[in-house]
Amino acid sequence: MRKYFKPAAAALALLFAGAQIVRPEVSSPPADPSRGLEARARLTPEVRELLARSCNDCHTRETRWPWYSRVAPVSWYVADHVRHGRKHLDFSDWQQYESQDIDGLLVGICGEAERGTMPLRSYTLLHPEATLTPTDVQTLCDWTERERARLANRQS
Repeated sequence: MRKYFKPAAAALALLFAGAQIVRPEVSSPPADPSRGLEARARLTPEVRELLARSCNDCHTRETRWPWYSRVAPVSWYVADHVRHGRKHLDFSDWQQYESQDIDGLLVGICGEAERGTMPLRSYTLLHPEATLTPTDVQTLCDWTERERARLANRQS
């Protein structure tokens, strides 16, 4: 058994070192603030803070990339989550969405928060401050309802 330990450890070390060659994109592309959520919606200070703490790393172009996001294979996982997060909901380019899409996104934001599916558990394990409390969920859902009503009144 011992005679296999050193070669196995060496093989794992080589595999780990080789994996560092495959580097995913871990950048935050520039964003035009005039297209973002803050310019297009009415955010209270509480909602702004809540989004910054629990949502922005995956759903904006203001991602804070921690040290482990540069070490494979974790870097692949983190970059993929951010890519998917921005694809499904990008607060940095809120202007890209049509009114009916925004309504659905706002419903989804509240629903995901209420179900506890956002933020992802894998994210809150490393960022416990991002965990939404029941008060946070209520604040977020109240905001989405107000924003939906504001947008509906604007279209009438």
